[in-house]
Amino acid sequence: SRIEQELSDRGYKVFVVAETATEVITGGIKPSEIPLLDFQTCIFDIQKVKEDTFMSIAKKIDEETDLNCVVLFDRGLIDAKSFMTQEEFDKLLLLELENEISVRDSYDGVFHLKTAADGAEEFYTLANNNARSETPEQARIIDKACIAAWTGHPHLRVIDNSTNFKEKMDRLMNEIYSLLGEPIPTEIERKYLIKFPNISELSERYSLTKVNIIQTYLNSSSDIERRVRQRGSNGIYSYYYTEKRGSGLSRVEVEKKISKEEYLDYLMDADTSLHQIRKDRYCFVYENNYIELDIYPFWSNYAVVEIELTNESQEVILPKELEVIKEVTEDNRFKNKSLAKNTDIVG
Repeated sequence: SRIEQELSDRGYKVFVVAETATEVITGGIKPSEIPLLDFQTCIFDIQKVKEDTFMSIAKKIDEETDLNCVVLFDRGLIDAKSFMTQEEFDKLLLLELENEISVRDSYDGVFHLKTAADGAEEFYTLANNNARSETPEQARIIDKACIAAWTGHPHLRVIDNSTNFKEKMDRLMNEIYSLLGEPIPTEIERKYLIKFPNISELSERYSLTKVNIIQTYLNSSSDIERRVRQRGSNGIYSYYYTEKRGSGLSRVEVEKKISKEEYLDYLMDADTSLHQIRKDRYCFVYENNYIELDIYPFWSNYAVVEIELTNESQEVILPKELEVIKEVTEDNRFKNKSLAKNTDIVG
């Protein structure tokens, strides 16, 4: 409700798509009374219709009026994975003729508010939703599974319980404003050069999601960096256009999702003095921070880790399995655009 009110006050036309599972359960369809696949298929079908309907109306209003539309989904299609094994979820997607990457990346932003059962236990309650029945321990398990399900999305943010509820909501709103560019969005990240990690060991400890990235720099002016990016795996990709201005920890960044056709058109304006950057990115959440580990084909001894922050004074906490050589946030040699010029920096 706060998101809806604040965005409405700023002139947005806001649509809210209520949580489907709550509607279904309170309507009499109990997950304990039917097979799991049947229940989750029911949720998926209803959710898909709701999403398609609301998005269609929002796009129509956006095209025909001066209003800027925002659609808020209380839960998304990928949430089903939180309650299923990968094999079960794959069966669901097969029935729906969908693939996981396209479904996951169809949302512009994913904001995960950690359950009160993890860090604010005294406030955990079932009184605000008759469809819920989880104990605090069950809620913590599902919460972690939900984060793992969405890990790999290009704009996943985890809002923890390190502050009181008002400040938790403030942090959420700041992340949403950043995504919308309201005001100008800023990117705050720290970057570290690390020794080549043991991916198998990391995979055993954390829920890693592997993403293949091809980044192409476009002809740009001196104060603007332009690029396009192909992002995905297993032949399923999403495409993005990005402009960046500024330097240091805080950079002005405007990014938009584009079609494959638009991506191919942008490639015609590629800066031919630079190489394409290809890398395997492993995404995971550690201590409520979203971490991106980049493996480049031209390095056998090194890798780069990036962690996105909500403010410049936020403490950086990295897993002990990552052996940091040095911070390279301010070292222009380790920026992707510099690597497109010269890969022989540390070897």
